[in-house]
Order: sequence, then C-alpha cells, then structure tokens
Amino acid sequence: MAGNRILLKISGEMLCEKEGFGINPTHVQDFAQQIKEGLAQGNAELAMVCGGGNFLRGAQIAGDEIGRITGDNMGMLATIMNALALQSALERAGVETRVLSAIPVNDLAEPFIRRRALRHLEKKRVVLLAGGTGNPYFTTDTTAALRALQIRADVLAKGTKVDGIYSADPEKDPDAEFFEEVTFLDVLQKRLRIMDSTAVSLCMDNSLPINVFNMKEQGNIVKFLSGERLGTMVV
Repeated sequence: MAGNRILLKISGEMLCEKEGFGINPTHVQDFAQQIKEGLAQGNAELAMVCGGGNFLRGAQIAGDEIGRITGDNMGMLATIMNALALQSALERAGVETRVLSAIPVNDLAEPFIRRRALRHLEKKRVVLLAGGTGNPYFTTDTTAALRALQIRADVLAKGTKVDGIYSADPEKDPDAEFFEEVTFLDVLQKRLRIMDSTAVSLCMDNSLPINVFNMKEQGNIVKFLSGERLGTMVV
C-alpha cells in the first residue's frame, strides 16, 4: 500500500450483525482495538467515512410519503450517529479522535473545515468525517472520494466483507475470478460495483487509487494500517 495518509470508507452494516440493525457494541469495540494496533505498528494517518445503512438508506425509504431529499437528510444524520459510536469506542481504546460533520451539530461534532481536518491528521488523530457531503443525492461513497481528495489522501480504502474485487459476486459464483489490480475503466465498463460510478469517476479524474480489501477477516485492519498490501488496487 502506497503512502501513509488513508481515507477508509466502511458501510454502516460493518457495525452491526449481518442483516441486522443499529450498532453492536462488541463489533465496534473490536474494530476500534484493531485500528489502535494497526496505527501503533505503522505510520498511518487515518480518516474515516462510515455509511448509515445500519439505520437507514435515504434512497431506499424515499417515495411518495418521504421525499428523496428528506430521506437523504435522514441518512446523513445516521452517519453522525455511527461516527459518534466509533469515536467513543476509539477513545475508550486510547486513540485520540475527532468527529467533523458536514451538517452543523456543534454540541456533538466540529464542523468540517478542510484545514482543521488536515491539522488533526498531522497530530495523528483519527478523523471521523460524518454528515455526508451535507447535500442530498450524494452517497457516502462519493463523500469518501471527495473527502479523500480534500485531505490529500494517498489512497481511498474500501473495507468490505470479501477479499477484493471479483469478476462476479464470489458468494454466488464460486468460479468468480479475483483481480489483484484493475483499472478505473475496468470498474466502470464492467460494472464491478465496488463504489458508485460518481465516486469511481472522481478518483479516476484525480488519479487517486482505490484499495478494496476484506475488513471482516480478523487481523486484516491491523495488517492494512501497518502497511501490508491486501485485496485489490484500482489504478
């Protein structure tokens, strides 16, 4: 893995049981402990974006009763709840942390200000970037790509439940081919669905590599943060 400033994007589902709802404190604390160990072994500066799907997805609940904009706003609030849970777990593990939100919640988090985020990273604080972009119609994948560029990250990492990028869903197709490295155009043209197309295009246009790896496998977060190459690189 190149570079030591990482933006790690995880889904909200990583914080709960499979197909579950809300937050599992044991999962979150284990995740925090692995981050602590990984940062101690390497020299990484870590920022994170966590989705809100363990509470709700704005696009899924949007309809005649709840409009898309309202649904997306609710989803962005869910990402703030997840960031606060991660902050609590990380600080309990002894990792200094800051939550920066695109939506003003001054009693709970600092506003997202790019220079402030950079300063926290330079001080080796884990920066949790919450509230999406602050605007509807943008996913947390796109938020992660945007924030990674704003903080001058060396890589955008996507933590998933599979080992990397395959030609098909490996849970459904045992013959799916694993790719150690692919291009941005491969991802877009073959519809490999690692992130939404807006996020991938943003990274491609700005030459920001994406690293997709399995963060569900015990110990992988430690290995990744300590500098070991895992999963698939999109270049």
